[in-house]
Amino acid sequence: MSGHFTSHFPESGSVDYSDQTSHIDDTTIAELRELAGRYPQPRSALLPMLHLVQSVDGRVSPRGIEVCADILGITTAQVSGVATFYTMYKRRPAGTHHVGVCTTALCAVMGGDALLDRAKKRLGIDENQTTPDGQVSLERLECNAACDFAPVAMVNWEFFDNMDPAKLDDLLDKLMAGEEVVSPRGATLTSWREAERVLAGFPDGRADEGPSAGPASLLGREIARENNWSAPTADATPAAQNPEATK
Repeated sequence: MSGHFTSHFPESGSVDYSDQTSHIDDTTIAELRELAGRYPQPRSALLPMLHLVQSVDGRVSPRGIEVCADILGITTAQVSGVATFYTMYKRRPAGTHHVGVCTTALCAVMGGDALLDRAKKRLGIDENQTTPDGQVSLERLECNAACDFAPVAMVNWEFFDNMDPAKLDDLLDKLMAGEEVVSPRGATLTSWREAERVLAGFPDGRADEGPSAGPASLLGREIARENNWSAPTADATPAAQNPEATK
């Protein structure tokens, strides 16, 4: 059918129930219960719980779905509905390192699609696949919220700014070789599973490693400082001067 919309996430609604393997043990279950206990409404813990499941099983496993449902007192269908809604939750095992390339708007204009195609060829896999040795998985990302550094890639949710073909090749080669990699913003990469554990709510003590924002994001603030600019006070806003303006 001409003009038919094609999704870049054709398997986003499925969980792989053919793979019943799981490494969830009593320790994991205790940590899942701990997460549920952090919220006034236990069900609010489902998102971090799913990240913890991924840190153990490398994906949202059928066993993980069952345990989350049991702890929260909801159905497995309700857990699956959440797990298949968000692309951060994986239906199949991710690699030791998970690479995402942004292809939305500005990143696409700046070469994101070409970078993604290059990554596919260099790794020998397609989107949402993992290399045979389990070292690297690949994903098309929809907006990393870092347009001022386009084109952008991520590895285990760490930013790699202002990417180009040479930088991408070097990054992928190091990941495949198991070498240490440091993101442009200063953080030394851990594994994807370790990053998932942090997202679940178990800090690794490295939150302050590297800058919180890069120069491009801070440029406006620096220009304001140089020109001694400041935001208007509340009393100086049009609404404050003329209350009728807000009616």
